[in-house]
Amino acid sequence: MPTLVSVFDRPQDIVSAVKRLRNRGFTDLETYSPAPFAEIDDAMIEKPSRVRAFTLVGGLAGVTTGYTITIWMANNWQIMLGGKPFSSIPPYTIIAFELTILFGGLMTALGLFIVGKLGRKRDPEYSPRFSAEEFGLVVRCQDRDVAEIEALVRDNHATEVELVGA
Repeated sequence: MPTLVSVFDRPQDIVSAVKRLRNRGFTDLETYSPAPFAEIDDAMIEKPSRVRAFTLVGGLAGVTTGYTITIWMANNWQIMLGGKPFSSIPPYTIIAFELTILFGGLMTALGLFIVGKLGRKRDPEYSPRFSAEEFGLVVRCQDRDVAEIEALVRDNHATEVELVGA
């Protein structure tokens, strides 16, 4: 899959390029900037993070584990306390809640490492100058769209356009 890397000098140029690319139906975009710019973030229209799914799975695993372990232990080692039933749900809710928080937090941390690709080398399209003074726009596209995207970003004052992954 080809990847086009465009370099811009001004944030207004990259914002207009992102908006035009989105209007043309290109969604696999990534921007780099030396400082946070609200205009660039607004133009990107980020979809929700997939880390939420890790948190949900961890929380559900925690509540299930909490209730399963406490009910299993209460029925396996029966100790009669004041005539209460062995498998009483309200006292076990505290343990289930605590395990929900624990497992949800651990799975969120794992999700951050997996989704954020932490611990891996930088992407080949990243350039250190994107952290200094210039703005970068990375577009992953099909082979047939390369010429159209290159023309579009050059129309938006891209100082440099490079084909990285062909």
